[in-house]
Amino acid sequence: MDRPNRYSGFRLLLSIFLCFGCTANADSKLLINPKGSTVKERINTPAGYSRVSTPVNSFGNYLQNLKLKPDGSPVHYFDGRIKNNNNVYIAVIDMKIGNKDLQQCADAVMRLRAEYMYQNKMENKIHFTFTNGYRVDYSKWMQGYRIVFADNKTNWVKKENPSNTYESFLRYLDLIFTYCGTLSLSRELTKVNYPDMKAGDVLIKGGSPGHAEIVMDVAQNKEGKKVYLLAQSYMPAQETQILTNPNNPDMSPWYELSLDKTEIITPEYNFTVSQLMRFKED
Repeated sequence: MDRPNRYSGFRLLLSIFLCFGCTANADSKLLINPKGSTVKERINTPAGYSRVSTPVNSFGNYLQNLKLKPDGSPVHYFDGRIKNNNNVYIAVIDMKIGNKDLQQCADAVMRLRAEYMYQNKMENKIHFTFTNGYRVDYSKWMQGYRIVFADNKTNWVKKENPSNTYESFLRYLDLIFTYCGTLSLSRELTKVNYPDMKAGDVLIKGGSPGHAEIVMDVAQNKEGKKVYLLAQSYMPAQETQILTNPNNPDMSPWYELSLDKTEIITPEYNFTVSQLMRFKED
C-alpha cells in the first residue's frame, strides 16, 4: 500500500511543477498581441509596467508607432532570402530595404532617424557624416547637388534639378549607407547614462567589426525599474527586426535595465552599458 501512495505523491508534485512551467510560458505569451499592427499594439508591457510616455512628434513616439509586418513574418535579406529565426527576433518592421546589400546595422538606425525627420517635415535637419569626416546634409541633396570624390577630396557638385521626392530621399540614404557606418555614427552621437535610457537611444560599438541596435520602447513600474525593447539589422543587409531576450524568456522581448550588470547580451551581439548613446538635437 505504501508504494502506490508514494508514486501518487510524486505524480502530484510533477503535475504542480509542470503546471507552473506552463503558467510561466503562458504569461510570456501574453506580452504579444498577434493582431497588433504597430510596436506598441503588438508588444504589451510586462505586468506592473507602463510605457514611458513620449511627446507627440518625438523620435520615441515615432518608433513606438512604427508599423510591423503580420505576426510570424520572417526577416528577409536584401536578396529575398529568409533569415532563420533561431530565437533572434519576435517581429519585423514593415519597411522596404531595397535590393542592395546596404542597410545593415548602423544603416538601419540612420534609416529610422532619417525617416522620422523626413515624415515630420524636418528635412533641413537631416545630415550624417561619412567615415572620412565629411558632413552630408540632405538639404544640399535636395538642391540637386551630388557628392564627387576627386584627388582624395570630397565635394558637392550641382548635377540635378532640385527635388524632395521620396525616391530621391532613398537615393540619398543609399549614399549614406555606402560611406557611413558604426564608427562614423558613434562620432555623431552623445553618451547617455544607462539609467537615463529612453526610446530612440542607440547601443553602438563603433569600428570594424562593430554593431548598433536601437531602443524602440521603454516601460517603467511604480518602483522606477525600467524595461526596454531593442531592434537591429545585421549583415548581410536585412529587414529591421525587434529582438527577443535570450536571457529571460518569460519577459522576452523586453530587457530589464539592471544596474547590477555591465553587459547587455542580445541574440547576435553583446554590448556594455557604457555604449549607450543618443542623437543630438539640432
